Amino acid sequence: MPRSIREWPPSMSSAEKTEKRDPFLPAGSRQGVCYTYLLTCADGSLYCGWTNNLERRVKTHNLGRGGKYTRSRRPVTLTYAEAFETRKEAMRREWEIKKLSRESKLRLIAESGGTKKAEEKDGAER
Repeated sequence: MPRSIREWPPSMSSAEKTEKRDPFLPAGSRQGVCYTYLLTCADGSLYCGWTNNLERRVKTHNLGRGGKYTRSRRPVTLTYAEAFETRKEAMRREWEIKKLSRESKLRLIAESGGTKKAEEKDGAER
């Protein structure tokens, strides 16, 4: 179930992240924070992806090492993100967003103000 990004602590040390994870769970169900995000590229196009470290991933995209698509479309700006407890949920949401039309993605960004709250997501969207 997604949670608003603002509900998570601004940063956690790797020790804190490690404490939250149970090494005996399958990789897709490990606990922690995973994000599905939308970037707006310099040419106005949108890029969707998922990560477990949002700040580092956006920096990586802007350094030209994040993805082949964004490499030639820098700088990129983070315009939308959703937080999830598992990688599987984040990947599933990425797939759903990638199927949306550009207009639907822009509406998603505009309606949420850039972040998606869990209580809004649990409504009639699915």
